[in-house]
Amino acid sequence: MALIEIEKLSLEPAGDEEDVVDPWNVQSKNDAGIDYEKLIKRFGSSKIDDELLTRFEKLTGKKPHHWLRRGIFFSHRDVHVILNMYEQGKPFYLYTGRGPSSESMHLGHLIPFMFCKWLQDVFNVPQVIQLTDDEKSIWKDLKIEDAIKMSYNNAKDIIACGFNPEKTFIFSDLEHIGNNPAFYQNMIRIQRCVTFNQVRGIFGFGDSDPVAKISFPPTQAAPAFSSTFPFIFKGAKVNCLIPCAIDQDPYFRMSRDIAPRIGFPKPALIHSCFFPALQGSKTKMSASDSNSAIFLNDTPKQIKNKINKHAFSGGQATVEEHRTLGGNCEVDISYQWLRFFLEDDERLVELEKGYTAGEILTGELKKELIEVLQPLVAAHQERRSKITDEVVKQFMVPRDLGFIAKK
Repeated sequence: MALIEIEKLSLEPAGDEEDVVDPWNVQSKNDAGIDYEKLIKRFGSSKIDDELLTRFEKLTGKKPHHWLRRGIFFSHRDVHVILNMYEQGKPFYLYTGRGPSSESMHLGHLIPFMFCKWLQDVFNVPQVIQLTDDEKSIWKDLKIEDAIKMSYNNAKDIIACGFNPEKTFIFSDLEHIGNNPAFYQNMIRIQRCVTFNQVRGIFGFGDSDPVAKISFPPTQAAPAFSSTFPFIFKGAKVNCLIPCAIDQDPYFRMSRDIAPRIGFPKPALIHSCFFPALQGSKTKMSASDSNSAIFLNDTPKQIKNKINKHAFSGGQATVEEHRTLGGNCEVDISYQWLRFFLEDDERLVELEKGYTAGEILTGELKKELIEVLQPLVAAHQERRSKITDEVVKQFMVPRDLGFIAKK
């Protein structure tokens, strides 16, 4: 049964599908970007619907995050199980990660961390954050020392999101795994459950790929099982909720298949859509292309110039045509980015209606976005400036996070 289930996880799209979504590539031929309805069907996940959001609000007493309300986090696996546990007073923990491939993160990288910080505040639960510097060393052919350095730089950006230091553990794979036998033991348990043919079918590895790539998926899967962190969970089998972009889902479909075989609950997932590149929604932002993204160390002037110069427009060729025909919010990057970072629901509706009707021009939409992002990035930079190396070490020391298993 397990063999059949894992083999269904191939990343190859069906013949009539044009979108490419895997942990390393996101591409669409459609100007509006990935067809997420098709992706839900292809991946076999569940859509986040009004019923789930209503239950979330009823149980927590908190209005769902605007990313949930706007469908930016749009898909899930077993979030209802997590809500059941919360309702019953049973514990769970959050897990997400970052593959450090640049000295500075960009806005798109912040999405899972800002959301996790909000979830941590709402549920008051432990959070583990994996920095997969080993993965980037393999895929990007980075020196191990350089990959570790990037981990520490990225950790400062992550900490600046406001995580509770008493409930958050951040770790570098290249530094932590060798000092945590439980982590390595779980990696071996996972590796024993997956054949080469299965991992090739899931991730598309070829005969010429280095063995390091083939052996990496269990490293990302291991933190989804609480026994990986005995200093936090003290041997308890605790459910895990993983917020991530949907391109990371293959790792955790594998994890969910393996979980019963190694005696653990299946990790639950909540998926976000992709934060599009400035040039359009056909692909996601890239840390290797400085003009595709707003980086967290960009100046106000750089932010303004990048948006004015590179943000793909959904407007018409001339002002006259735009006034008559209106703009297309589905492809306009300024509007799409405002969906992420403009918290005022009423203002967003005004902008959508005005742009669609041709009453608001592309330049005005860009101006609105600039006025949202400049203070947001500046505030992040101010918080980050206060994150010293000593603060980073405090988050990265394996330690008790105050977890108490409830019977």
